[in-house]
Amino acid sequence: MKIPEKMRAMVLEKPGTPLKYLEVPVPRPGPEQVLIRVRACGVCRTDLHIVDGELTEPKLPLILGHEIVGTVAARSAKVKKFRVGDRIGVPWLGHTCGQCRYCRRGRENLCDAPKFTGYTLNGGYAPYTVAHQQYSFHLPEGYPLAEAAPLLCAGLIGYRSYRLAGDGVERLGIYGFGAAAHITIQVAVHQGRQVYAFTRTGDAETQEFARSLGAAWAGGSDQLPPEELDAAIIFAPVGALIPAALRATCKGGVVVCGGIHMSDIPSFPYDILWGERLVRSVANLTRRDGEEFLALAPKVPIKTEVQTFPLERANEALNALRHGQIHGAAVLVMD
Repeated sequence: MKIPEKMRAMVLEKPGTPLKYLEVPVPRPGPEQVLIRVRACGVCRTDLHIVDGELTEPKLPLILGHEIVGTVAARSAKVKKFRVGDRIGVPWLGHTCGQCRYCRRGRENLCDAPKFTGYTLNGGYAPYTVAHQQYSFHLPEGYPLAEAAPLLCAGLIGYRSYRLAGDGVERLGIYGFGAAAHITIQVAVHQGRQVYAFTRTGDAETQEFARSLGAAWAGGSDQLPPEELDAAIIFAPVGALIPAALRATCKGGVVVCGGIHMSDIPSFPYDILWGERLVRSVANLTRRDGEEFLALAPKVPIKTEVQTFPLERANEALNALRHGQIHGAAVLVMD
């Protein structure tokens, strides 16, 4: 495969401004890196937080995108995990220090000096990108590349959030029914849980989508479910949903906040937290999460609902996501 010197990528030059479709150099792999011919890249709500300036320390200029799927186009001499031509997926966690107390304890998702794909490292809103071999995954067979893209973040963060909700959960609430939720519900239903889906008030279309994926009940986030929840996962970046979820959750229940950014949490009475209810956040993912989830996905089997956009329409995809106009996941596809 002949690798070009230049490519056109969607580049963020300044937060609060649209991405620009610019000509940039094709990167070359460094030690332990592979060069990836990107075939598809998911559009994540975290990308919106970066564009809107809510995540405040991006590398600039920046090529966004951390749900990358493609094929290995070249590799450095030290790469043993992948061969040229292999299908490969790259997630949000791009590198960790391996030295801090969190890394030493097997909690690399909390690393003190991490690097993140599409935030502090260039990502996949481009025809080519590079990634470290040890922070990339072999993709399960049988998934078209565009349909595999949401597994790399929506799926992984959904899976980690689901695991942290606990093993004894019978009734699970999911607040915010977007990309992560439409994957997580399939895992939960496969494992025999009842799922209660909460959407924007009056969003009958999304509620029907949730029921089509096996939700036992679907309604607005301003409603209480017909039964108390054992646990709830909040994927929407809305702080007011924490007290709403606590009110819906039984004693001893868990409320998991699955996003990297959330609006301020309003004050709430102690009695909805009392009863040993637990509120916890999810920070990033570990490579173990990725390996476990990608092995599980074809067994369910998880089917992703995707809406595709060509690379140069990335701003349109981001705006559609911002306004709740995507059912399932938005994915950029490359020629």
